[in-house]
Amino acid sequence: MDNLINTISNNVGKIRKEKGYSLDQMAQLTGVSKSMIAQIEKGQKTPTVTTLWKIANGLNISLSLLMVDQQASVQIVKSDNFTPLIEDDGKYITSPFIPFDKETKFEVYKMQLEPGCIHKSNPHFKGVNEYVFVSSGSIEIEIEDKIYEASSGEAVVFSGDVHHTYRNVGKEAVSTFILFFYPNR
Repeated sequence: MDNLINTISNNVGKIRKEKGYSLDQMAQLTGVSKSMIAQIEKGQKTPTVTTLWKIANGLNISLSLLMVDQQASVQIVKSDNFTPLIEDDGKYITSPFIPFDKETKFEVYKMQLEPGCIHKSNPHFKGVNEYVFVSSGSIEIEIEDKIYEASSGEAVVFSGDVHHTYRNVGKEAVSTFILFFYPNR
């Protein structure tokens, strides 16, 4: 986990400086307090997934740009190469799987929900599409007050710039891969 904290810390500071933002400006853009951003940049605070999404959305970048080191042009992706973010006492686990690529304009995350887990996702920036591929279990996704269900071997495709909630109402863990497509990137 320390490696992930260092990566996030370095990337947040590097991206903020590349864009020429002060801590105050970044706080205004992201809705994350100046002190929280400073603590993240110093590696003193581990941000939640929600905080990371606020930073990514405010900076108009993909989440994986905050979470992963730059990769070589050809790579073998293994799920254990990335440190997962764990919330809700281990019921919600997510990690980058394929980092954002400027050419293809997408990234892929691995997400696991334990039974009873409910994860609310804030809207991503305008135009983002989500492709949720269920590899095991069954998931409910509430999108703008309507519930959609998908099981192993199925996918749910929707506009990610609206409020949406992931739920595991089953008795087994749900494993998914989520592709985020950023057409305006």
